Amino acid sequence: MKTGMTPGERFTVAEAPAVTPPPAPARRPDRGTRTQLPSSPWLFLAPGLLIVAAFSLYPFLSTVAHSFTDARTLTAGQFVGGANYRELIHDAMFWTGLRNSLLYVLGVVPLLVMLPLLLAMLVQRRLPGITFFRAAFYTPVVASVVVVGLIWVWLLDDRGLINALLEGLGFGKVGFLSDPWLLLLSAMAVTVWKGLGYYMIIYLAALANVPRELHEACAVDGAGAVRRFLTVTVPAVRSTMVLVAALSSVAAFKVFSEVYLMAGPTGGPGGEDTTLVMLVQQVGTGLSGRVGYASALSVVVFVLTLGLMLLVLRANRKEDA
Repeated sequence: MKTGMTPGERFTVAEAPAVTPPPAPARRPDRGTRTQLPSSPWLFLAPGLLIVAAFSLYPFLSTVAHSFTDARTLTAGQFVGGANYRELIHDAMFWTGLRNSLLYVLGVVPLLVMLPLLLAMLVQRRLPGITFFRAAFYTPVVASVVVVGLIWVWLLDDRGLINALLEGLGFGKVGFLSDPWLLLLSAMAVTVWKGLGYYMIIYLAALANVPRELHEACAVDGAGAVRRFLTVTVPAVRSTMVLVAALSSVAAFKVFSEVYLMAGPTGGPGGEDTTLVMLVQQVGTGLSGRVGYASALSVVVFVLTLGLMLLVLRANRKEDA
């Protein structure tokens, strides 16, 4: 190729020889990449699904199947159709248990919806020593329900601390554990006292998402504490209130430990404080336990509990509309 040209020469460009690029190195397979099989997610879900199937689904289906038999503790029983369901309609103890369970829901749920909210608003403030009060209010939640029940039995007994204080003040003894209605109210008080801290934590998480600017704007407009609570706090945590209502309704309808510990295995004087879950325990345990009839009662409790939850959710949807 020429590097210089005279005026008479034409401009020519010498074609450069074709240069063959070096071969690209062979690409190694990425060892970090794996082909995902369609069954891979199910392999991860399998342990949890097996546990649910073994301890929830199978017992539920077995209970439904036994509810149509006359099975007892030591005998398999035979198919009897809907005889167990027809019998419980005429069972006076079933209606007593249903009455007590519904009264328990009506007495406990409103308190567990409102009191933890007020308590959460109190302890969310940044005050000296507020951490101690948060821990103190939550302590009953982590305490064993058996321990809590026994403590309250000792307090409410005829020779307990509360009756001793009433006598010291000149009042007579109060039969907290001997009067059927007072016993049921005492069990409700224990349930509320033990559940306050649990639902307080749920409300604290919801209140943390309420903007402070809304409260400040209402305060500037002259709204007091009660009006700010009704117009700002309640609408902001309404979905949480529905959740608390649903959880507490199911727990109250299926109450067992508090009433059992305070009323005894017979359900109080004459069985007047027996709940539905206590009735299932009374009928289905022992060597001569009627497993078939107890299973029918369990299915009814499940249906009523499901209906109660759907009722709460439906009421919430109507308010949203």
